[in-house]
Amino acid sequence: MLLSIQNADVSYGGELILRDVNFDIREGEKLAVVGRNGCGKTTLLKLICGELTPQPRDSDDQPVIAKTGDPVIGWLSQMTFKDEHATLGQELKRVFEPVLELKERMDAALEKLQQGEDHALAEEYALMEERFNYMGGYRYEKDYDMLYTRFGFLREDEDRPLSEFSGGQRTKIAFIKLLLSRPDILLLDEPTNHLDISTIAWLEDYLAEYPRAVVVVSHDRLFLDRVAETVWEIERGRIKRYPGNYSEFVKLKKEAHDKQLKDYLVQQKEKERLQAVADRFIHKATKANMAKSKLKAIEHMEVIERPEESDTRAFHGLSEPARESGREVLVTDNLGIGYDEILCRVTLNLQKGKKLGVIGGNGLGKSTFLKTLMGQIPRKSGKYEFGYAVDVGYFEQQMAKSMSTKTVLDEFWDTYPTLTETEVRNVLGGFLFTGDEVFKNVSDLSGGEKVRLALAKILQTRPNFLILDEPTNHMDIVGKEALEEMLAEYKGTLLFVSHDRYLIRRLADELLIFRPGNAEYFPFGYEEFERHYGKEKLLDQEAVWKIEKNAEVPAEQKAEPKAKKSNPGKERAKAERRLARLEQLIDENDAKKAELEESMADPANASDYEKLQELQKELDELNAQTDAYMEEYEALEAELNG
Repeated sequence: MLLSIQNADVSYGGELILRDVNFDIREGEKLAVVGRNGCGKTTLLKLICGELTPQPRDSDDQPVIAKTGDPVIGWLSQMTFKDEHATLGQELKRVFEPVLELKERMDAALEKLQQGEDHALAEEYALMEERFNYMGGYRYEKDYDMLYTRFGFLREDEDRPLSEFSGGQRTKIAFIKLLLSRPDILLLDEPTNHLDISTIAWLEDYLAEYPRAVVVVSHDRLFLDRVAETVWEIERGRIKRYPGNYSEFVKLKKEAHDKQLKDYLVQQKEKERLQAVADRFIHKATKANMAKSKLKAIEHMEVIERPEESDTRAFHGLSEPARESGREVLVTDNLGIGYDEILCRVTLNLQKGKKLGVIGGNGLGKSTFLKTLMGQIPRKSGKYEFGYAVDVGYFEQQMAKSMSTKTVLDEFWDTYPTLTETEVRNVLGGFLFTGDEVFKNVSDLSGGEKVRLALAKILQTRPNFLILDEPTNHMDIVGKEALEEMLAEYKGTLLFVSHDRYLIRRLADELLIFRPGNAEYFPFGYEEFERHYGKEKLLDQEAVWKIEKNAEVPAEQKAEPKAKKSNPGKERAKAERRLARLEQLIDENDAKKAELEESMADPANASDYEKLQELQKELDELNAQTDAYMEEYEALEAELNG
């Protein structure tokens, strides 16, 4: 047993979050922690790593945290960067300082041993070598190269300062540092965020083979199925253990609930029968003893409680479009998409009633494709056309970050002013905004709640073509399952971008796979896609491009680069356009930053630590992005004025 927590109650901000926690971590065990948003999953991780301590009890059952040895616990949130001016390579290699220090000691000891026999030093060397091997000393360079390339960094990135990387890239850098440090207990909180499908598939295999303990919090159900050996569920402040992966947990939980409910009903029926007998004969002298025995039987029964119903409230919307579209819903012909340059070309003919899943690596153009279809970005080449009587409902990721100061009720009602208040409340109730929840400010909602509100507004128009960009981001597992049910019942045509393979596997009957430079249509669903390519082939298709870019090319194979014709006037105009765009982006970020800081200062959020964490994370990403914009702006300006 690496770590054991017993009899632990944990409060935060005066509120009891977890009660009577009994949690064990065994060496090499792969544990998943699941539960609805806000149930205390992150609180449990903080308890494990020592950031929080259990509160004392009035009873004799005091909390106990016991460890075997002194296990190293690693958590992504604790991975910090000491120097923003350090390069990516320098920062990552800092992880190996303990390994290299031990290597120096081993080399010094070995040199002494070669000079003469020393049994004490030989034993010390053997212990150091055992520790060196445990720390990954014989493979740290290989691990570095593997993780570096798998997370999508190029060799030239090694010399870039950390300050140049975006928020998402910095999260990946911290993740690489965490994995390279090889802690005894690896804590992962939503590790698949910011990762594309190929990297997630690789991470599954990596963690399955990781020789030490892993505790993972994730809403990625397929990831949990392929990694977890044990599931701990947090519900109503209590934690319960289930053996097996996520699918097995769902099955066992239902079986346990159904059995307890059946046993409870049987016991209640038996109690009623015994009580009826006792009531009938208790006042008859000849039958009084029998009546008393029945009452005693009731008293001595081991009480079976009625099982609590799980919090599985699901939202729902209108699944029937207002009208039918024509047979061809969307046709694209060599459609070039991108900003300054063409990222990808897409040729597609989407038919009525189909559900098309869009997958592929980050930065290859999936969201850009949707924005081009919606007219937010001009096409670079080719053409696209919506079919006859197509009514589009579009959800974009930015909707989950709305900072509107309106209430939920007003936000929806202002969009549909002809509805009565009863009608508005009925629609919002279908998306779990009931009672006083409709008077919450939109800016105070969680990411998942904002997604629900955005979908309520979109579906009220009853479109026959839904275009969704990462709709399950910010949602917990129950929310994802509710959305799946709603979209599975949707009678229109669906085009959706997602990294959620469970969602893709459930909904998509055909796929559009984004590759560097082109998009490939696949006429079947995700399971067939995996079977068709095989896992290794899938990784080759989606991840190997970045790995190949990092590969060394023999000198004799390197071709001399062709000289490009220069057009100074055109280049200057392009740089000036980029400067103007950067000014706009910086102004937009400053406005978003002000809104976030205002929300963080709001007394209503003072005790909502998960909300504050979410806001701080968004603020950090904004600051990093703004810094990158500023550096690019200064470099461009210097170039133009030079």
